[in-house]
Amino acid sequence: MTIIPVTPPASMPPDDVELLEHAQKLLGRVWTSGRHEVATALRTTDGAVHTGVHVEGSCRRSSICAEGVALGTARGAGNPLAEVASVVSVQIKPAGTFRIIAPCGVCRELISDYSPEATVWLTAPATDEVIAVRALDLLPEKSRRVW
Repeated sequence: MTIIPVTPPASMPPDDVELLEHAQKLLGRVWTSGRHEVATALRTTDGAVHTGVHVEGSCRRSSICAEGVALGTARGAGNPLAEVASVVSVQIKPAGTFRIIAPCGVCRELISDYSPEATVWLTAPATDEVIAVRALDLLPEKSRRVW
């Protein structure tokens, strides 16, 4: 199956375009309907790239989002999660097209807990434009937790 890649917006820096490419390549390789439908790539301040893929469980609660897998991979590699600089997640739409997606509410909470200053790329629902948002801004009025 040929999947149409996302055209990066002009505002996306080259390092984040690389994240987009990593996420698309990963998902293109492992995508399985109903099982592995989202991939995430993130970069830490030292330039390291870490990826994760969504793992769907038979009981929805047992599912693990790609963002959480990527954060765990980064931490397992020894990177402090406060050093996550940028996050890109992609999904394959039914028409065979990649799409940059926003993290779910749980992942917004997770990313903003550990990496509040990270740049998170998403497709704005109102305009269909790919934009960058600071992780903490994804949850207005978020209670800050001191780790």
